[in-house]
Amino acid sequence: MVKLMHTLVNVPEMLWVVVAYLALMIIVGAYFYKKAVTGGPETRDDFLLAGRGLGKIVAIGTIFATYLGGGTVTGGGNSLAYNFGLWPGICFMLPAIFGLTILLLLSRKIRESNCYTTAQLLENAYGKGARTLAAGIIAIAFISIVSYQYRGLGFVLNVTTGLSVETSTLICAVVVIVLAFSGGLKTVAATDAMSAFIMLFGLIFALPPLLNLVGGTSWIKETATPEQLSFLGGQTFSKWLGAYLPLAFLTVGDQNFYQRINAAKDLRTARIGLLGCMIACIIVMPIIAVISLIGRLYFGTNIAAGQSLISTATLLPVFWGGLLLSAASAFIITTGDSYLLSASSNITVDIYSGVINPKATEKQQLFVTRAFILVAGIVAYIILQFYPSILAIQYMSYTIYASAITPAVFCALVWPKVTKIGGIASMVGGSVFTIVWEVLKFPFGLQTILVALPLSFVIIIVVSLLTQPKAK
Repeated sequence: MVKLMHTLVNVPEMLWVVVAYLALMIIVGAYFYKKAVTGGPETRDDFLLAGRGLGKIVAIGTIFATYLGGGTVTGGGNSLAYNFGLWPGICFMLPAIFGLTILLLLSRKIRESNCYTTAQLLENAYGKGARTLAAGIIAIAFISIVSYQYRGLGFVLNVTTGLSVETSTLICAVVVIVLAFSGGLKTVAATDAMSAFIMLFGLIFALPPLLNLVGGTSWIKETATPEQLSFLGGQTFSKWLGAYLPLAFLTVGDQNFYQRINAAKDLRTARIGLLGCMIACIIVMPIIAVISLIGRLYFGTNIAAGQSLISTATLLPVFWGGLLLSAASAFIITTGDSYLLSASSNITVDIYSGVINPKATEKQQLFVTRAFILVAGIVAYIILQFYPSILAIQYMSYTIYASAITPAVFCALVWPKVTKIGGIASMVGGSVFTIVWEVLKFPFGLQTILVALPLSFVIIIVVSLLTQPKAK
């Protein structure tokens, strides 16, 4: 049962700062939708890849805003700091450093693939069957990721309005769907870039007054337990590692980043976007960990883990608290509409155009994309009703993508000896094993990613070596 923060404090004045941000996002979405409708025929490149013309600032902003989403401020680093302490929250920057570094090294090959989706890239290596299978897996994982963005923004509105989390979550679902529906990646990238600066400034400028209010770093040291200030936070090393591997390997194969690398106007711009995102993550992740730990120490267990960072906004003056809540909203909305758009591109490009109607016109493809945005947005809301916490659905969706898709994508880009059978076997094995391990409730106390990811890599390597074409 979600603990309602408005039972503790109700700060309606901060709502106006958040409303101003949300209104700005909707105005931008309406602008791009009108531009698409009145500016001549809209192409698939326009909607899915922003016309392949993203500049440096927008590239940095959209990659950063996509990476840091609701999972960061309500799950991920926030929940890790709440549950285990400062350093587990700070270490949530490690997946960004690892994943974005790999993408930097692969960026030239990603652009040379010239693909709209990761599944399309996999078809080049493993055939049409692999493309259809991958599209289904990616769409399911991404829709699940969208679902907990709704709940995160629901927490923000709950704080500022006193509405129930359930009602607030439904309102947020509508906002995310509208933004993704309006103008495709042009809307998403533009709102991402604007939101990225709100995220940075909101967190950076909210931390000093928050520290001053509670008594500074000395208060944290005096109030926190030794475990909360230790590196592992009382966890075993395997559990500590299991907290970061899903996101690290999701990033390596994440279709959103591949689409943005291809949407940049050139390779240099794409690489600047990836580097800028990495630097921003190194700045922001420790701040999120500190703010979340303050929330845990100040409010105790009166708040749920997913509300720890958001709850601290209620301690601040109206403007600074509203700015922090707007930053949290920015994290959530930008990731929600990005993943919703990306999942829809899988259905349109890989399944509808690739299997159902290969002769589909651009107009038909855009219609199907927008239709599926609506359907997927509703499905994401339904999925949310079956998960007990944001962290649970976050790790499940990250793990199935990291285990089923990333090994196949990585080997397709870097290993010439990978075979069609090896790639498909890896995708099927990674998916099935992830689901089975989750259903069995983590046998031997091992988290799913620690077993499913190595198994998927073993499958693709062994099967590929066993199915090498005979030399003529």
